[in-house]
Amino acid sequence: MNKPTLLPPSAQSFERHAEQAAARLEDVPPSVRPVWSPDDCPEPLLPWLAWALGVEDWRDYWTEATKRDVIRQSIPIRRLRGTRAAVAAAIAPFGAHMIIREWWETTPPGVPHTFQVIIIYGGLAVTAAMQDDVVRQITRAKPLRSHFTVSVGLSAAAQLNVCGYVRAGTYNRLALQG
Repeated sequence: MNKPTLLPPSAQSFERHAEQAAARLEDVPPSVRPVWSPDDCPEPLLPWLAWALGVEDWRDYWTEATKRDVIRQSIPIRRLRGTRAAVAAAIAPFGAHMIIREWWETTPPGVPHTFQVIIIYGGLAVTAAMQDDVVRQITRAKPLRSHFTVSVGLSAAAQLNVCGYVRAGTYNRLALQG
Protein backbone atom coordinates (compact mmCIF):
# COMPACT_ATOMS: atom_id res chain seq x y z
CA MET A 1 0.00 0.00 0.00
CA ASN A 2 1.63 3.20 -1.18
CA LYS A 3 0.94 6.43 0.61
CA PRO A 4 0.89 9.70 -1.31
CA THR A 5 4.37 11.06 -1.71
CA LEU A 6 5.68 14.41 -0.61
CA LEU A 7 8.72 14.18 -2.85
CA PRO A 8 9.01 16.25 -6.03
CA PRO A 9 8.73 14.46 -9.41
CA SER A 10 12.49 14.79 -9.87
CA ALA A 11 13.28 12.68 -6.74
CA GLN A 12 15.80 9.89 -7.07
CA SER A 13 14.80 6.26 -6.69
CA PHE A 14 16.71 5.83 -3.39
CA GLU A 15 14.79 8.82 -1.96
CA ARG A 16 11.51 7.17 -2.94
CA HIS A 17 12.60 3.87 -1.33
CA ALA A 18 13.64 5.72 1.85
CA GLU A 19 10.26 7.41 1.99
CA GLN A 20 8.46 4.07 1.62
CA ALA A 21 10.61 2.53 4.38
CA ALA A 22 9.85 5.44 6.68
CA ALA A 23 6.14 5.05 5.96
CA ARG A 24 6.31 1.38 7.00
CA LEU A 25 8.03 2.33 10.27
CA GLU A 26 5.12 4.60 11.13
CA ASP A 27 2.87 1.53 11.21
CA VAL A 28 4.93 -0.11 13.99
CA PRO A 29 3.48 0.85 17.38
CA PRO A 30 6.20 2.03 19.76
CA SER A 31 6.36 0.04 22.98
CA VAL A 32 8.14 2.30 25.42
CA ARG A 33 6.29 1.36 28.60
CA PRO A 34 8.31 -1.81 29.38
CA VAL A 35 11.56 0.11 29.06
CA TRP A 36 10.56 2.38 31.95
CA SER A 37 9.77 -0.50 34.31
CA PRO A 38 12.64 -1.95 36.39
CA ASP A 39 10.95 -5.35 36.23
CA ASP A 40 10.34 -5.48 32.47
CA CYS A 41 13.30 -3.51 31.11
CA PRO A 42 15.75 -5.60 29.06
CA GLU A 43 19.01 -6.12 30.94
CA PRO A 44 21.23 -4.26 28.43
CA LEU A 45 19.09 -1.13 28.94
CA LEU A 46 19.19 -1.20 32.76
CA PRO A 47 22.13 1.27 33.03
CA TRP A 48 20.20 3.79 30.93
CA LEU A 49 17.08 3.38 33.04
CA ALA A 50 19.17 3.82 36.18
CA TRP A 51 20.67 7.01 34.76
CA ALA A 52 17.21 8.33 33.81
CA LEU A 53 15.86 7.68 37.32
CA GLY A 54 18.82 9.32 39.04
CA VAL A 55 20.70 6.32 40.41
CA GLU A 56 24.00 7.81 41.57
CA ASP A 57 26.00 4.63 41.99
CA TRP A 58 26.08 1.79 39.45
CA ARG A 59 28.33 -1.25 39.25
CA ASP A 60 28.56 -3.75 36.41
CA TYR A 61 29.44 -6.62 38.75
CA TRP A 62 26.14 -6.40 40.66
CA THR A 63 23.71 -9.21 40.01
CA GLU A 64 20.73 -8.47 37.79
CA ALA A 65 18.39 -8.68 40.80
CA THR A 66 20.49 -6.14 42.73
CA LYS A 67 20.52 -3.77 39.74
CA ARG A 68 16.75 -3.97 39.41
CA ASP A 69 16.28 -3.42 43.15
CA VAL A 70 18.58 -0.38 43.14
CA ILE A 71 16.55 1.13 40.30
CA ARG A 72 13.28 0.28 42.03
CA GLN A 73 14.44 1.94 45.28
CA SER A 74 15.92 5.07 43.69
CA ILE A 75 12.82 7.27 43.87
CA PRO A 76 11.71 6.21 47.39
CA ILE A 77 15.26 6.80 48.66
CA ARG A 78 15.29 10.29 47.13
CA ARG A 79 11.93 11.06 48.76
CA LEU A 80 13.16 9.90 52.16
CA ARG A 81 16.78 11.09 51.87
CA GLY A 82 18.17 12.17 55.22
CA THR A 83 16.06 9.78 57.28
CA ARG A 84 16.54 6.44 58.96
CA ALA A 85 14.14 4.83 56.48
CA ALA A 86 16.29 6.02 53.56
CA VAL A 87 19.35 4.33 55.05
CA ALA A 88 17.39 1.09 55.46
CA ALA A 89 16.05 1.30 51.89
CA ALA A 90 19.54 1.98 50.51
CA ILE A 91 20.93 -1.23 52.00
CA ALA A 92 17.91 -3.42 51.16
CA PRO A 93 18.95 -4.26 47.54
CA PHE A 94 22.15 -5.88 48.78
CA GLY A 95 20.22 -8.60 50.63
CA ALA A 96 21.53 -7.77 54.09
CA HIS A 97 19.73 -7.45 57.39
CA MET A 98 20.49 -4.20 59.14
CA ILE A 99 20.25 -2.74 62.64
CA ILE A 100 20.59 1.01 63.18
CA ARG A 101 21.42 2.44 66.59
CA GLU A 102 21.33 6.20 66.85
CA TRP A 103 23.34 8.09 69.45
CA TRP A 104 20.44 8.55 71.84
CA GLU A 105 19.51 4.83 71.72
CA THR A 106 22.80 3.62 73.21
CA THR A 107 23.66 3.32 76.88
CA PRO A 108 25.35 5.62 77.76
CA PRO A 109 24.21 8.06 75.06
CA GLY A 110 26.82 8.55 72.35
CA VAL A 111 28.10 11.60 70.57
CA PRO A 112 25.18 13.63 69.15
CA HIS A 113 24.37 13.17 65.46
CA THR A 114 26.13 9.82 65.16
CA PHE A 115 24.74 6.39 64.51
CA GLN A 116 25.97 2.84 64.22
CA VAL A 117 24.96 0.47 61.44
CA ILE A 118 25.22 -3.24 62.07
CA ILE A 119 24.96 -5.20 58.84
CA ILE A 120 24.34 -8.92 59.01
CA TYR A 121 24.91 -10.95 55.89
CA GLY A 122 23.28 -14.33 55.87
CA GLY A 123 24.63 -16.76 53.29
CA LEU A 124 25.92 -14.12 50.87
CA ALA A 125 29.36 -13.90 49.37
CA VAL A 126 30.66 -10.62 50.78
CA THR A 127 33.49 -8.83 48.98
CA ALA A 128 35.40 -5.66 49.78
CA ALA A 129 33.83 -3.97 46.75
CA MET A 130 30.36 -4.85 48.01
CA GLN A 131 31.22 -3.39 51.43
CA ASP A 132 32.39 -0.18 49.76
CA ASP A 133 29.12 -0.04 47.80
CA VAL A 134 27.06 -0.43 50.98
CA VAL A 135 29.02 2.33 52.77
CA ARG A 136 28.64 4.59 49.73
CA GLN A 137 24.86 4.00 49.67
CA ILE A 138 24.60 4.79 53.39
CA THR A 139 26.63 7.97 52.88
CA ARG A 140 24.23 9.16 50.17
CA ALA A 141 21.08 8.34 52.14
CA LYS A 142 22.02 9.56 55.64
CA PRO A 143 21.48 13.07 57.01
CA LEU A 144 24.40 15.31 56.00
CA ARG A 145 25.25 16.30 59.58
CA SER A 146 25.41 12.71 60.83
CA HIS A 147 28.45 10.46 61.03
CA PHE A 148 28.31 6.70 61.26
CA THR A 149 30.27 3.55 61.93
CA VAL A 150 29.65 0.21 60.26
CA SER A 151 29.95 -3.17 61.90
CA VAL A 152 29.66 -6.25 59.75
CA GLY A 153 28.53 -9.67 60.87
CA LEU A 154 27.76 -12.96 59.25
CA SER A 155 24.97 -15.24 60.30
CA ALA A 156 24.87 -18.94 59.69
CA ALA A 157 22.20 -21.50 60.32
CA ALA A 158 22.69 -25.15 61.01
CA GLN A 159 20.52 -28.09 61.75
CA LEU A 160 20.94 -30.42 64.69
CA ASN A 161 19.74 -33.96 64.26
CA VAL A 162 19.10 -35.96 67.39
CA CYS A 163 18.91 -39.71 67.14
CA GLY A 164 17.97 -42.20 69.79
CA TYR A 165 16.64 -45.68 70.20
CA VAL A 166 14.37 -47.46 72.57
CA ARG A 167 14.79 -50.98 73.82
CA ALA A 168 11.75 -52.65 75.23
CA GLY A 169 12.20 -54.85 78.21
CA THR A 170 10.29 -56.26 81.13
CA TYR A 171 11.33 -56.12 84.70
CA ASN A 172 10.17 -58.46 87.43
CA ARG A 173 10.66 -57.95 91.10
CA LEU A 174 12.15 -60.94 92.78
CA ALA A 175 11.14 -61.67 96.29
CA LEU A 176 13.91 -63.64 97.89
CA GLN A 177 13.28 -65.27 101.23
CA GLY A 178 15.96 -66.67 103.22
